Amino acid sequence: MASIKVLVVEDDARLRSMLRRYLRDQEMEVSDAADGDHMQRLLLRERFDCIVLDLMLPGRDGLAICRALRAEGSPVPIIMLTAKGDLTDKIAGLESGADDYLAKPFEPAELVARIRAVVRRQPAPAQFAADPSQSKVQLGDLVFDPVARRLMRGDAVLPLGDREYALLSCFVTHPRRPLSREHLAVAALGGRDKASLRSIDVYVHRLRRNIESDPRHPRYIQRVWGVGYVFIPDPS
Repeated sequence: MASIKVLVVEDDARLRSMLRRYLRDQEMEVSDAADGDHMQRLLLRERFDCIVLDLMLPGRDGLAICRALRAEGSPVPIIMLTAKGDLTDKIAGLESGADDYLAKPFEPAELVARIRAVVRRQPAPAQFAADPSQSKVQLGDLVFDPVARRLMRGDAVLPLGDREYALLSCFVTHPRRPLSREHLAVAALGGRDKASLRSIDVYVHRLRRNIESDPRHPRYIQRVWGVGYVFIPDPS
């Protein structure tokens, strides 16, 4: 049986370290982050079976992070941790999209049981011939090779800037999933400040000029009003 991959998002360094050690002792694979920005960078690189998310974080709190993940279509189970244990806070956590809720202080063994329970409830993932991040992607008469970092039309290599490459890589690894400008800014620009968020529209425009036959009426990268953009691949 494959080990469970867990992402712990907790700003308390001592608790984060304790959970990392304990979960690894339970034969789980564990990554950890101290805030939402670090969490987002990890999510762009890896897939996790469960996120253990603290409610009280610097910057965006756990409720905001949870709502953003669900708005982007992320199905990963989320267990919310908080020092607040009353019913109102529990309801707020669950309504933001969390799958379970655990008030501090708690026994690590209980957290392990809850992780295994939410992962067990998840449907089996769809099977692919290969990891989409490692596969060539057909875009009409174009072929994008994320490993070789090349966009091809026949034998011709089309120029693709680093930002456009990072954006296209993010899109093709999340097909049909609406991605917020914030998510794309972290993936392509390494930040989520106002300047980065404004720049996303510029880089999407440039990318469309490379891959769309009619950039004014895009086929592949479409806007999702109020969210950001979504990549619609060719039918299999």
